[in-house]
Amino acid sequence: MTANPLLETNLCLIGGGNMATALIQGLIQSGIKGNRIRVSEPDPVRAQALTASGVILSADNLHAVKDSSLVVIAVKPGVVPSVLAEITPHLHPSALVVSIAAGITLDNLQQRLPPGQPVIRSMPNTPALIGEGVTVLCPGTHVTAPQLHLAETLLGTVGDVRTVMDESLIDGVTALSGSGPAYVYLILEALSDGGVACGLPRDLATWLAINTVKGSAALVQETGQHPGVLKNQVTSPGGTTIAALQVLEEAGIRGTLMRAVTAAWQRSRELGRKS
Repeated sequence: MTANPLLETNLCLIGGGNMATALIQGLIQSGIKGNRIRVSEPDPVRAQALTASGVILSADNLHAVKDSSLVVIAVKPGVVPSVLAEITPHLHPSALVVSIAAGITLDNLQQRLPPGQPVIRSMPNTPALIGEGVTVLCPGTHVTAPQLHLAETLLGTVGDVRTVMDESLIDGVTALSGSGPAYVYLILEALSDGGVACGLPRDLATWLAINTVKGSAALVQETGQHPGVLKNQVTSPGGTTIAALQVLEEAGIRGTLMRAVTAAWQRSRELGRKS
């Protein structure tokens, strides 16, 4: 098995949005030449921006998938059915189809693709734009071990990757990590506002909020300790932290965050049923 199987792969992306852009950046940084990547993107402004990376802009989806051994479906969930209907007659039987569309199940994908077409469902997130994404993927029944390795290598160019064999987990992944950056941005904004309310300059408050969240997450990862244990280490009897935590608990911060994740989970499942 080649160290980097992408070097021998004819690759195309249907859609040129944020996640496709992140993948293109990751691929090029990993040593893949732009002229090995074919992209179909109807928006002229976005297409023009993509040309700067040296990729080949395809006139349409059919040209993009021609002779491709790896096809990434990087469009909005509502567009996936029409895209698959368009490209299905032109796919090579052994081409691996990787979907990054939220909520679209393997069953939905396989029903719209030729029988036996290898397909993988995946969920990356937007920190992939700076190579800090996390992606979970689940292979369909016809995916070979080399093809799974190929998909893991592709998505590994933009961050960390985990593979699961239980597809029912992917909607939860979508809710937690796919939508999760938005939750963190909201929290960062609120923390910065709190600092400003205490008299801190905005730039200092935002810097403190960003680096406090980043450092705290890194400490959990590096030590392997439960977040509750680390929380207790910061919380002195009668001190400032316990006063703040009491306010958060009274406001139901835990339950609110949990309900946010489960609401996104339900929506992901609804998208799958509608597709």
